[in-house]
Amino acid sequence: MPRIHIDAVLVQAVIAGALSFAHLHDLAAAAGQDGWKAWAYPVSVDLLLVAAWRRMRTTADNRAAWAWFIIALAASLGANVATAGLLDLDDVPAWLRILVAGWPALAFLGGTLLVHAPTAAPEAHPESLPVSAPPVAPAPEPAPDVTVERAHEPAPELPPAPAGEAASEPAPAFAVTVPPALLDHARKLSETHQATTGARIDSATLRARLGVPAPLADAITAQLA
Repeated sequence: MPRIHIDAVLVQAVIAGALSFAHLHDLAAAAGQDGWKAWAYPVSVDLLLVAAWRRMRTTADNRAAWAWFIIALAASLGANVATAGLLDLDDVPAWLRILVAGWPALAFLGGTLLVHAPTAAPEAHPESLPVSAPPVAPAPEPAPDVTVERAHEPAPELPPAPAGEAASEPAPAFAVTVPPALLDHARKLSETHQATTGARIDSATLRARLGVPAPLADAITAQLA
């Protein structure tokens, strides 16, 4: 069987609430509020205390809540002190009757202001903020196709002409070896020249197009014939 633990603070709260409730009832009855009206006064004071306390716990700017909490607490403590023999309940002064009569309107005003006052929005913590996605770098553009033409192989140097022969006489065309790649390139140039001009390309034109020595141009022209 579970044991029941009695909370001393809770017992004190019940005792204080009951006594304050009874004192407020007696003071209201002595001030001319008889019947159910005398019982409504302690309920009104306790509700204002609870509303002010809740407001102080839920908002940062609780100056107004503290003000109404002190007003309700003063009403409760005042009733306790007044009914402790310091006040003749058979002859209540007029100012106290005015305070008791005006309390319902004051309590209604305080409760309305406490309940319907705007609450400051809570500050957003950094960890609760949405994390934006990192910017996506644009895809690199493809590099343009670059065609690199292979440099032509240099033409082999011709051996020096034998003694007794004229220096200006060109060597025989068939004695020069033409690289196959250079011959293919020359053939394309020849076909283009013939298609454009209608005549076969000559040695001088081919030499200027290829940038080769005259003997090599003559040898290529001979092989293109």
